[in-house]
This record gives sequence, structure tokens and C-alpha cells, in this order.
Amino acid sequence: MNDTFMKEKPVFPLILSMALPMVISMLVNSLYNIVDSFFVAQISENAMTALSLVYPIQNFANAIAIGFGIGISAQIAICLGAGNKETASKAATHGLALSALHGVLLTIGCILVMPGFLVLFTSDADVIDLGIRYSTIVFLFATINTTNLSYEKIFQGVGKMKVTMIGLMVGCVSNIILDPLLIFGIGPFPAMGIEGAAIATGLGQVFNLVFYLIVYKIQPLQVRLSRKYLHPDKALIARLYSVGIPGALNLALPSVLVSALNGLLAAYSQSYVVILGIYYKLQTFLYLPASGIVQGMRPVIGYNYGAGEHKRVKKIYYVTLCMSGVIMLVGTIICLTVPGQLMGMFTTNPETIAAGKTALRIICAGFLVSSVSVTACGALEGLGRGTASLVVSLCRYLIIILPAAFILSRILGAVGVWHAFWIAEALTAGVAFFISQKVIGV
Repeated sequence: MNDTFMKEKPVFPLILSMALPMVISMLVNSLYNIVDSFFVAQISENAMTALSLVYPIQNFANAIAIGFGIGISAQIAICLGAGNKETASKAATHGLALSALHGVLLTIGCILVMPGFLVLFTSDADVIDLGIRYSTIVFLFATINTTNLSYEKIFQGVGKMKVTMIGLMVGCVSNIILDPLLIFGIGPFPAMGIEGAAIATGLGQVFNLVFYLIVYKIQPLQVRLSRKYLHPDKALIARLYSVGIPGALNLALPSVLVSALNGLLAAYSQSYVVILGIYYKLQTFLYLPASGIVQGMRPVIGYNYGAGEHKRVKKIYYVTLCMSGVIMLVGTIICLTVPGQLMGMFTTNPETIAAGKTALRIICAGFLVSSVSVTACGALEGLGRGTASLVVSLCRYLIIILPAAFILSRILGAVGVWHAFWIAEALTAGVAFFISQKVIGV
């Protein structure tokens, strides 16, 4: 494949070819999370509780690594589109070095903060002990993880989506294989319990990184990583963080939203908290393919923007929007026609299922229009406009939905929280369209 395929190949098959590996990667990662939790649950209920309590900090660390990685990918794609391989290589090298530094800081910070964080949520000494033992090992691999994710975004920035798909599968599959071996002590391996789960996670990241290093060595990329590019470039570093910081916040905002909504819903009944949790499990499978399409679109739109192909940039935006819209339409139809069956996958309580059916039918009214904000956020990040993307996400996850949920819950009860979803999606779509029109001219 030639170096200019991102501005020469027809848009729809190009985005499809870039997005499909990302969709598969995300599905594999979701499967890994389920299997990993299953094995940990076999240790004890306390071990599973500890894993759940550590997860928010793990998620925060990943958000920093992935968000900054999006900044690296965007700068690489834009520079390559402009024909400036030297600056693209400099962006990749700076990004890799800074990602490693982030990993060191995360290792120190997360290990230090974890004991105090755990006692905020439990007084069980065994759970706290398990959480500290697990998290200490996991965060010792933080530098490996941030470097690994940096390589992932470098490969994505040059359009090597299949490489990143295989890399993620190498990490996930090796982790799944190692989990039972190290947790329960199968064959020559000692039984290490929750420490074994943490080591398996870390080794999965090591294998993933080794895979990227091998591919980088045997398959030359359009960008090169070299010490000669390490001379500090303040303007370039600023551009990396201008997308990386908003990107990290974008990934962290859904967790903030769920915590806030749980606080509102718990005042009415614990079953509504359960329903919200079930909804987020269900919507993950709906938004996974949409997110995969957006990930595939990012380097394409950035490359064409850098190349000055503004008409093609608009076409890429609209094709991605239509693809996301089709997925959201299918999700809407499913939630309207079989909401009871969907809820029944996670609970047998008839009252929860009945209330859940109402929730899904109300919330899904915002699915189709949400494709505008999802596409706009990805496009803006791909163009290096991280702050504009953050504005859209803030409207979607905080500024509009939380006040709406608070006010409507006082009027309609818990059902008002469900109505806040589609209202927020509709209003945010208007904001996203306005910003996209200013930046892209759509």
C-alpha cells in the first residue's frame, strides 16, 4: 500500500478498512475484561470487590495514556498529510518519550494514593489488603502500558490499523492464558492468587509492547523514532498536549457522569442504580462499533486536512456520520422492540425489568442524534482541535445532562433522569454541529 492511500482511496471503503480492525480490537478487549473478572471472582468475593475498587484508578491511568496517544496520532497524521515526515517523526519521538515519563509518574502517584483511595470506599481490611497487593503490581507496569499505548497510536497515525488490532489481541490472549496459570498455580506455575492476576495483566502488556517493537523493526514506517528528534520543541509539545489533555478528560467524563447519576437515582431506589448499570453495559456494545468507526476516521481526516484536501475532509466527516447513524438507528430499533429481553439478560427481578424497559425506551430516543456528537468529537480530535472536542463532551456528559437530570428528577421522579439523556443528546448535537461548521465547514 502506498504512502498516500489515505487521500487516494475512495472514502467509504477506506474508512471501513480502517474502522473494522478497531471494532474487532474493542470487542476483543471487552471479552478480555469479562474473562479476567471471571477468573478473579474465583479467588473470592473480596478479591472481586478489590478489583472493582481499583478499576477507577486504572481507568484514570489508561485515560491519560490513551488521551495523550490520540494527540500523538493526530499530529502524525496531519504532518504526513502535509508531506512533512520530519515533523511527524519528531512528534512520534516526543510522544513516545513523554508517554514513558507519564508512566513513571503514574507508577509513583497511583501506588502512593491507592491505600487512601481504598479506605474511602471500604473498611474491610481484607479488601483493602487485596486491593493494595493487586494495584501495586499493576502500576509497576504503568510505564510499559503508557509506552505500549503510545506505539499503538503511532501505528494508527500512519494507518496501520491491522497491526494495532493484532497487537491488542496478543496482549489480551496472553493475559487470558496466564490468568488461570498464575492465579491457581497450574502446571509448573505457583499459585499466586490476586498477585497472579496482576502479573498476568502486566505480562500481557509486555507481550503487546514486544510485538510492536518487532513489527517496527521489520516493517519500516513513514515515521522514524530517533534520538536526534528528542531536542525539546515547545510548540510541538504544546500541540501534543492540546489534544492529549482534552482527550484524557473526554475518556474520564463518563465515569464522572455515572457516579453523579447514581447519587441521584439511589435516593429513589437501589433498583434504578442497577438499571443504570445495566444500561451502560448494553450501550457499550452499541457504541463500540461507532467508536471503532470514529477511531478509523481520525487518522484519515487528519491526513487529508494536513494535505489541504478540504472537500475530502467534509466527505469523510459525512460518511462517518452516516455510518455511525446507521448503527445508532439499529440500536434504537432493538431497544424499542425488545427492551424486556435486554434487561432480562442481567436480572430476573420483574420490577427491575419493568422499570428497565421504560428506561431503555426513553433513553434510546437520543441514540440517533448522538451520532452527531460522537462523530464531531472524533473529527475534531483528528484535526488537532482537542479543546473544541472537550467542549462537546462536557456538554454531553456534564453541563447539560446533570442539571437536566436533577431538575427533571424533582418533577418526574427517577424517570426524569432517563429523559435527561435524550435531551442532553439533542442539545449537544446542536453544539457539536455548530462547532463542526466553524472548524470543518460542514
